[in-house]
Amino acid sequence: ATKKRMEKVKVVDGMIVPDLEKDILKLVVVERHKASGNIGLGLVNGFGLKQGALASSVAHDSHNIIAVGANDFDILKAIEEIERLQGGLVACANHKVLASLPLPVAGLLSPEPLEMVVAQFEKLEKAAASLGNLPPAPFSILSFLALPVIPELRLTDLGLVDVVAFKLIK
Repeated sequence: ATKKRMEKVKVVDGMIVPDLEKDILKLVVVERHKASGNIGLGLVNGFGLKQGALASSVAHDSHNIIAVGANDFDILKAIEEIERLQGGLVACANHKVLASLPLPVAGLLSPEPLEMVVAQFEKLEKAAASLGNLPPAPFSILSFLALPVIPELRLTDLGLVDVVAFKLIK
């Protein structure tokens, strides 16, 4: 469950940065359907990444690109890889793609045989696990952080949504 709370953030050179000691990571949602340029930015606590980034085009219900990461460079690399794959799931670290699962059918499905998809997903989960102390099913958790009907807070390409108050947080 996500809970709304106020937290002092880490700032370096005027920029908000992840605070790995407090497990505060950057969360990004990029609109991918209409080239609107909308990008929602937020912070998330409790994801467990110590390095790298995860990204996915499976982000309920709008299925924009969602990414969580320990640094901006890996977040950007993961998002760029999702774009290159035309959808999918990605784990990155040190500005390199560690593993991916291409989902080129609407960014949600693979045309490949089940056995191949399972093998790629297992490799992806192993790569993700190497990035920290992640919860079980991190890509599933990530996908629901963008669903703005589950209390209390969710991130969309328009920004942070207070689901309880039914409004964008300014």
